[in-house]
Amino acid sequence: MKLIECSNLKIGHRNHVLNTLDLSIYSGDFICIIGNNGTGKSTLIKTLLKLIPSLGGKILFDIELKKSSIGYLTQDLQVKENFPATVYEIVISGCIGRMNGKLFYTKKEKELANKYMEYLGITHLKNKPFKRLSGGEQQKTLIARALCSTDKLLFLDEPLQGLDMEASKKLYDILSKINKEEDVTIVMITHNISIAMKYINKVIYLGHNESFVGTPSEYLESDFSKSYQGGKDHA
Repeated sequence: MKLIECSNLKIGHRNHVLNTLDLSIYSGDFICIIGNNGTGKSTLIKTLLKLIPSLGGKILFDIELKKSSIGYLTQDLQVKENFPATVYEIVISGCIGRMNGKLFYTKKEKELANKYMEYLGITHLKNKPFKRLSGGEQQKTLIARALCSTDKLLFLDEPLQGLDMEASKKLYDILSKINKEEDVTIVMITHNISIAMKYINKVIYLGHNESFVGTPSEYLESDFSKSYQGGKDHA
């Protein structure tokens, strides 16, 4: 099932177009967005989420894709480091958007929070204050929170930020499991394409006023893979 279809989509800021592309996102996709700084990676996600307007073209959404079915983790931490809340409180807060105005968490929301804490391997941190977590633990907490807010589509803006190679591989394993077993479509930005290739089925490359959308093998055979030095985390 096609969740989102973009035709001649122009992304950018203040009438300055960074990129133009055609793109289809299907249920079950695990998509990686790559490219150097300033090419519109975060802008693309924000445009698809309708957080900022497009500068042209069309975006069509599946009629069954509701706002409550989409989760989003920004590049910046969504919770202030001194926020007086535990890991569990932050994770379960992701359910608020799908509670239809209910004032209290039900058994369903509690089970969902516990499930994703287990998925991310942070159940033992359940009662620990967020501000006392390591960077990697904070990132996993926020990913679990984002997962609680969605049942179809998850956007992640550099979720590997601050993680070493081993932790990055473990997180990819977790995301791959969620993608396959929970049938959650994942669209994520990363700088490290070498790790991603093992897990994803589609690459979106954004260059300066140029773009590519295709399978990992098609990307590796293209000239774009030669112009982008992905594989190393870099600014």
